[in-house]
Amino acid sequence: MSTEPSLSQPATSPPALTGLRRVWFAVWLIIGAGYALSLLGAASIGLFVLPLPLLATILLARRRHAHSGLPGLISGLGIPLLYVAYLNRAGPGTICTAITGGQDCTGEWSPWPWLAAGVILLVLGAVAFIAWQRHLPRQQTNPRS
Repeated sequence: MSTEPSLSQPATSPPALTGLRRVWFAVWLIIGAGYALSLLGAASIGLFVLPLPLLATILLARRRHAHSGLPGLISGLGIPLLYVAYLNRAGPGTICTAITGGQDCTGEWSPWPWLAAGVILLVLGAVAFIAWQRHLPRQQTNPRS
C-alpha cells in the first residue's frame, strides 16, 4: 500500500471543506468571546457566563474537524475588548451627559489600550487561521485516514 496520494485526490482542500473551516472559525470566535466576557465580568456575570463556553469547548473538542477553526478562539478573545474600547470612547476622565433633571457623570478609562489589545487579538487569530489553512490541506491529503 503506497503512502503517496493518488492522482484522483486533490492536493488542496475542496471549497466545501474550506467553507466549513470558516464556520468552525466563527464558532470558536464566539466561544473565545464567551471566555473573555467571563474574565471581564468576573465580578458580576462572569461566573454565570463561564459554563457556556466551557460546555461548547467540550462539545467541539469531540467533533472531528472542529479543530480546523481553533484560531478563532484567539480572535474571539478580542471582541469584548473592542466593546470595552467602544464604551470608553469619550475617555479618559469623568464624562458628564445631560439627563432630565440634571446630569449623569461616569468615569471612563482610556479606550486606546483596550482597542489595541482587541485589534491585536483579532488580527493574530485571523493570521493564525490563514497560516493554518495553508498547512491543513497538505496534512489531509487522504480524507479517509
